[in-house]
Amino acid sequence: MAVRIITTVAEMHSYSNQVAKEGKVIGFVPTMGYLHEGHVSLVRKSNELCDITVASIFVNPTQFGPHEDLAKYPRDFERDKKLLEENECDVIFFPSAAEIYPEGFQTTVEVNKITRILEGASRPTHFKGVTSVVAILFNCVKPHFAFFGQKDAQQAAVIKQMAKDLKMDLQIMVEPIIREADGLALSSRNVYLSKEDREHALILNKTLILGKEIIDSGERNCEKIITGMSENVAKVSAAKLDYISITNADDFSMTVRLVPGKSYYLLIACRIGATRLIDNLLITL
Repeated sequence: MAVRIITTVAEMHSYSNQVAKEGKVIGFVPTMGYLHEGHVSLVRKSNELCDITVASIFVNPTQFGPHEDLAKYPRDFERDKKLLEENECDVIFFPSAAEIYPEGFQTTVEVNKITRILEGASRPTHFKGVTSVVAILFNCVKPHFAFFGQKDAQQAAVIKQMAKDLKMDLQIMVEPIIREADGLALSSRNVYLSKEDREHALILNKTLILGKEIIDSGERNCEKIITGMSENVAKVSAAKLDYISITNADDFSMTVRLVPGKSYYLLIACRIGATRLIDNLLITL
């Protein structure tokens, strides 16, 4: 089927209002484009649960730091459009930066506490850019469900907190990580990896698996688990570790000791060559 392309906020509002009048449920998949199977899995999930699926493609400038990869972030709209059509997405919301941030724009949305750690500590302006643009996109699309990938687990937790705090009338769905056959988590940034770096990047998932093995052996002290994982990363000279952490899955708070009956994220951020990658593993004791 042909996907409808909407480029203005006014048209997006009109479309969503009409769909709501018809009593249909809107599912929303926000993306920055250069789609992969992880994004497609979110579209498919939306199709399962909703009458209408809207995917946005918007490379958001406010979530990139001054020395990050905004200018070279991969873009291929025609490729993305074809992929979304093949997977029965109904609408692509494809606004320009000027449409989202017109002259005179001066409002931001910021979540505190949870944004100060891990990715927030490494990228201090990142989450304010994310929450601001996602709030804008929610207001444009007016979805009943919004779908995010677990690979960006902290981002999903931040957005959940924002939606809860601001009393947004929608449900945030976090779907499992999609991986390559060798375990590498799918990411639009994987395109930056050379063949050699691509092989080195496997250390992220291997280290998460090691962390789970340490836990399965009976270790509950987080410092010891993280030490074992860090030593594993050090075996790959091309890998420059940013952080390894263990957080409570429900609120992303740090923990020092694992407790039976609770769920946790093992999280890793690592630079492979010039490319910074993140990954995580959700475990339940």
